[in-house]
Amino acid sequence: MGRIFGTDGVRGVANGDLTPELAMNLGRAAGMVVEEATGRRPTFLVGKDTRISSDMLESAMAAGLCSAGADVVLLGVVPTPAVAFLVTRYGADAGVMLSASHNPYEYNGIKIFSSRGYKLLDAQEEEIERIVLDHEKPYSIKAPAEIGTVRRADSAVDDYVEYLKTTVECDLSGLRVALDCANGSASVTAKKLFEGLGADCDILHAEPDGKNINDGCGSTHIGELCARVRAGGFDAGLAFDGDADRCLAVDENGGLVDGDRLIALFAYHLKEQGKLKNNTLVATVMSNLGLFKFAEKHGIATKATKVGDRYVLETMLAEDFCIGGEQSGHIIFRDFMPTGDGQLSGIQLLSLLKLFRKPLSEAAGLMKTYPQTLLNIRATPEMKASLSQDARVQAEIARQNDRLGGDGRVLVRASGTEPLIRIMVEGQDIGEIEAIAREIADVIKE
Repeated sequence: MGRIFGTDGVRGVANGDLTPELAMNLGRAAGMVVEEATGRRPTFLVGKDTRISSDMLESAMAAGLCSAGADVVLLGVVPTPAVAFLVTRYGADAGVMLSASHNPYEYNGIKIFSSRGYKLLDAQEEEIERIVLDHEKPYSIKAPAEIGTVRRADSAVDDYVEYLKTTVECDLSGLRVALDCANGSASVTAKKLFEGLGADCDILHAEPDGKNINDGCGSTHIGELCARVRAGGFDAGLAFDGDADRCLAVDENGGLVDGDRLIALFAYHLKEQGKLKNNTLVATVMSNLGLFKFAEKHGIATKATKVGDRYVLETMLAEDFCIGGEQSGHIIFRDFMPTGDGQLSGIQLLSLLKLFRKPLSEAAGLMKTYPQTLLNIRATPEMKASLSQDARVQAEIARQNDRLGGDGRVLVRASGTEPLIRIMVEGQDIGEIEAIAREIADVIKE
């Protein structure tokens, strides 16, 4: 990826790496690139999550866009997939989401969507980078009469929620559900959506204060939700991340149902209905080995991509697949949405529970999860860049893969969004795979 854009847009510490000046200049450059592509004065939608820095970056981004002659429609606090959906619904030329997803509040990010609701092409992101960093061409600073305007879309949340309701064939009455909104974007949508479909809901962590997003809650801190569901007699629990593009589930016993198991369940149901396009599900190389074993058992083909939802989506678009995602709970239903949507996944899951008339623990039991350990190592950019070329590290990875044989695997990769090298090991014995991860980590550190 480029020097500003990573695998999931621009990401950094607000007012540190990600300054208002950078946001403004990205707005100017994005306005120029989209105007050149469309041949007209563009309209941008701008959404945000609940971080304290989102208002600051919203103002800066809007200023940059307006100075380049683009009109801006402010959506307010919405989930990331709402921006992707509303771009097409409102006929806008592009959309911007200000969010750092599952990261702590001090981080923020900028994701830019095309008029079709997909993330910008790599070539367009690279052009924006060349304008901002290399000053390849001067900013298009418009004359006073050509400056863009700003208005607010007060119906954005309702328009998005009402659309999601149309994606399920039954209501959710009779189901008791606990929802963890991570003090993020789902705080403004979850109650309307799930209760609007008839579910009996207990809403957790839906009181954002600018600094409590993802703080001990949401899809990255699921322990409290597991305990609440188990103790409260709920049919299921759903946990979203800060911008609500991910969803993890909890069964009636308080057991975690991660993204891999959700994908397995959705793919199985789609195949049963004859709706699994090209009989294939798309996952990433980090998906649990159990997902691939499940697919093999049920005659479903698989495609494994690099880590990152953009790579999952690229494969789905290129080869016409309808379901794919990541273990983290980022799941794409391409028939309904051009990006991952945690709440869409949630209502699809609950509708299946009502259809199957069986508990979530039994429904999710279709897939056996292999023991898996994840180990993160703090890494400099130089360490990340040299990882794939280091002979000693690669030899150690190969040695440990041989040790596991066909009953496990090792994957080591540099994170695309954080200063980390991630080590993932799967196998039959948890003690063995933890030891293998530590051994590989020692070699990397050396």
